[in-house]
Amino acid sequence: MTASLGLGAFPNTRLRRNRLTPWTRRLMAENALSVDDLIWPIFIMEGEGQESDIAAMPGVKRVSVDRLAAHVEAAAQLGIPALALFPATPPDLKDAEGTESANPDNLICRASRVLKREFPDMGLLGDVALDPYTDHGHDGVIRDGYVANDETLEKLVAQALNQARAGIDIISPSDMMDGRIAALRQALDAEGFINVGLMSYAAKYASAFYGPFRDAVGSSGALRGGDKKTYQMDPANTDEALREVAHDLAEGADSVMVKPGMPYLDICRRVHETFHVPTFAYQVSGEYSMIMASVERGWIDHDRAMMESLMGFKRAGCSGILTYFAVKAAQLLRG
Repeated sequence: MTASLGLGAFPNTRLRRNRLTPWTRRLMAENALSVDDLIWPIFIMEGEGQESDIAAMPGVKRVSVDRLAAHVEAAAQLGIPALALFPATPPDLKDAEGTESANPDNLICRASRVLKREFPDMGLLGDVALDPYTDHGHDGVIRDGYVANDETLEKLVAQALNQARAGIDIISPSDMMDGRIAALRQALDAEGFINVGLMSYAAKYASAFYGPFRDAVGSSGALRGGDKKTYQMDPANTDEALREVAHDLAEGADSVMVKPGMPYLDICRRVHETFHVPTFAYQVSGEYSMIMASVERGWIDHDRAMMESLMGFKRAGCSGILTYFAVKAAQLLRG
């Protein structure tokens, strides 16, 4: 084995020599994590002067639009390149068709305008899917008991254009409807938004790891009519993920995402090695909450576990990571 790898044998070869000191470990590191790799997901709520802790996600808050600038200031000072915006839509603004998603004064649009005014050099990702806005909790509209693909595309186009007009830089469709990338690209281009990017949630799995997120946006108790397995991917499948990515790239996606992250590092690696395109992973709420629950019980060290988990994404070939640890990680990386 060693001969086939071009390696010598012990004792002439001692691999531990390269691990002897901090400077040799730095010099020999195969992968590097930097602040430039981080995207910070944040949650926005209605009201004025409002902040609320998310019980299932220790250290994560919902904030009202008027408090966004103060909330984001540290991330901007640390040089975090981009934010991903998610609304906690009040129940009285939800309906079966997700109408609020196209409201030019909805939470995402108001937040985008404030953030672009205060932090013009920070990128903004807008989640495009109907689940924050539907009273049934699904990512699309329901027809005859089924989440209807083509009817949903019309709603997603309206939502994406609404966000682009408000200043969102990258539309990030997370709905997993067939054909949505082509529909969004064509609509954006037709309205002159040729430089608005598309980061597709190309391989989004029907996962148990989204639970705390649904609490954060207020949709955990809303899901009716079964689950999301008719449109989100089966956790057993890997080849299908490559087909999904290939379709989205052919339709005009600028970058792709794998979600969740840590349980699907093999998917990240396969996507990176197959397509050689910007590949992102979302370290989702359940991953974050598992680490934080262990930290709170004193079972693992916060900083080491956080940084090790993030390095795993880089080792798997990811261009960047959406993570609730973004600010804490950036503080460590900045020293």
